[in-house]
Amino acid sequence: MTYTGTFENGRIIGTYNQMGKEYPLTLEKTVKKKPGNTALPSTEAELNKLAALETGDYIYSVEDYFKTPEAYSFQLSPDGKFIAYLKRRQSGERDLYLKETATQKESLLKKQEEDLIRGFYWKSNDRILYLQDKGGDENFHVYGVDVNGENDSDLTPFDGVRVNIIATLKEDEEHVIVQMNKDNPRQEEPYRLNIKTGEITKLYNVKEGDDPVAAYNFDRKGNLRAITRVVDGVNTELLYKVDGDFRRVKLTEFGDSFGISSFNPNSGNPDDAYVVSNLEGDKTEIQLYDLKENKKIKTIFSNETFDVSGMSLSRKRNYEIDYFKYTGEKSVIVPVSDTYKKIHARLEKEFGEKQFFTVGKTDEETHYMVLVTSDKIFGEYYLYDVQKDEVKLLYKILPQLKAEHMASMKPISFESRDGLTIHGYITLPNSYKSGQKLPLIVNPHGGPQGIRDNWGFNPEAQLFASRGYATLHVNFRVSGGYGKKFLKAGFGEIGRKAMDDVEDGIDFVIDQGWVDKDRVAIYGASHGGYAVLRGMTKTPEKYACGVDYVGVSNLNTFMETIPPYWEKYREFLYKIWYNPGIADEKKIMDEISPALHVDKIKKPLFVVQGANDPRVNIDEADQMVKSLRNRGVEVPYMVKYDEGHGFGKEENRLDLYKAMMGFFAEHLKDEKPELIKG
Repeated sequence: MTYTGTFENGRIIGTYNQMGKEYPLTLEKTVKKKPGNTALPSTEAELNKLAALETGDYIYSVEDYFKTPEAYSFQLSPDGKFIAYLKRRQSGERDLYLKETATQKESLLKKQEEDLIRGFYWKSNDRILYLQDKGGDENFHVYGVDVNGENDSDLTPFDGVRVNIIATLKEDEEHVIVQMNKDNPRQEEPYRLNIKTGEITKLYNVKEGDDPVAAYNFDRKGNLRAITRVVDGVNTELLYKVDGDFRRVKLTEFGDSFGISSFNPNSGNPDDAYVVSNLEGDKTEIQLYDLKENKKIKTIFSNETFDVSGMSLSRKRNYEIDYFKYTGEKSVIVPVSDTYKKIHARLEKEFGEKQFFTVGKTDEETHYMVLVTSDKIFGEYYLYDVQKDEVKLLYKILPQLKAEHMASMKPISFESRDGLTIHGYITLPNSYKSGQKLPLIVNPHGGPQGIRDNWGFNPEAQLFASRGYATLHVNFRVSGGYGKKFLKAGFGEIGRKAMDDVEDGIDFVIDQGWVDKDRVAIYGASHGGYAVLRGMTKTPEKYACGVDYVGVSNLNTFMETIPPYWEKYREFLYKIWYNPGIADEKKIMDEISPALHVDKIKKPLFVVQGANDPRVNIDEADQMVKSLRNRGVEVPYMVKYDEGHGFGKEENRLDLYKAMMGFFAEHLKDEKPELIKG
């Protein structure tokens, strides 16, 4: 790659050349300014002092739970000759490695520099694609590198552009389909990308004035077959291409769903597709559907209690259905094909009650990558050789954490104050004895819509349990997986009835005799961070302290700072949360925006923020901290200037949990925490 230019009036005006393609590029001198109010964050010394409040002789350190695993994210090459994975450097960075399956010879493929490798996958037997952004800004670029380490290049070198791979094109080794907002920051459009040269070809143009497109569906040959558009701000329409024209198949109201899972190459009818739909009932089911005729052929899988979440097809066996899956109290795999039934039975015999998932396979389907997990096992990767009927352990993630020392995660359910059945999980320390009343950390999830907490290994809950705290996860209304009635029950109820559900969950575990009602903390990230702030202003007497991690504090400013690629979903956001353009809803927004009610916060608060967060702007944290300090309340405030919406770097993650555990030790281990007087 080369760059040539002419210096004129403090700028360099020139051309950037990469792999035969030229791009105009003007360089201007700038002084990089740190985001937010740099006078507000606590000093390193202050945060270290907070962390030092956690004392005790524990089996495991914070590092044992949250340092980057020595190796993880294993992926088989299509021919099975290599395994690619991320490996921890001694200093905590994560590099991309390859290992030959026959010889076990290991080699470094891509070294992490300043920015994290956010994800990777095998495009072909000789080339891997990976994603990186800048400091957590979520403007991802697609990079490619050959297995011999050569031809490592940025395939989408566009500043301020967010790129995602949307079709991997298994039948085409030289191309993938990506979507990016290169021509319009508010609208992603699809491009065919050559993974060796970086050449791009635009496949669909969203014209000025057209309804925004939310999704594109391509078949396995890379043909654009359907698009989903946002209509009237909150509804969606699926358009299917027939004889060169896109025709409406479905107009779907907000909260309902009808979407293409995959086209059905197994069928003689090219218009057959598997769709995920809840239009005929409360729960999402998988149907076989004729898109041209716009009619359902049959329902092929459903569950009475939970939404169906997906299916798997066998490319080797002409796209035969291998299994369906859904999440109930735990994850459930339902084998379908005779071949997969045998594989599943064999793995079930091997792993018993543990959860296991086939997370990869070779093109010939002779080898399967298997991930095993449970509430006490972070993850173990195995390789299953079908022909030899042999299961071989590849790697245990965080092997230092012994299962016998880990706490159990127990599914619970209770009735909300207005009669809804709410599901969740309680994690009690391994040493818990009946009748003991523990300090509790309630951890509302992010999202909030369509997201849910699941059963399995939760490193936060395990760390908390190891220090003597119980952890509560509540799948409050608007959580996903429980049907559209439950989802819609939370629309326009964020911070109100959704928060009531969290509080009802706290009351439930107190009533079970597990928890000391005077030692309840609330901690969460994103929407969970908002729930922390809302809980401490809505029912301040309920909490001994709180930790807000990248949380919304003011719904008014939050709505004004959403990233441009969310703009087409603005009306969705208004529907789920509230619309500031409607007087009654604006009034609610003001009532439930914690930053406008800091006078109600009576207990200690710890605020944590990534400076480059594109979703929850740093101003959300700054205004909360500034308002509290103006009242004379000292608020520990951790800001990381190389992070975005959550901390990805090991050193930052460790700083967070050490300080958090010091904060909890200070305010939960005493029987009766003192009020903060501002």
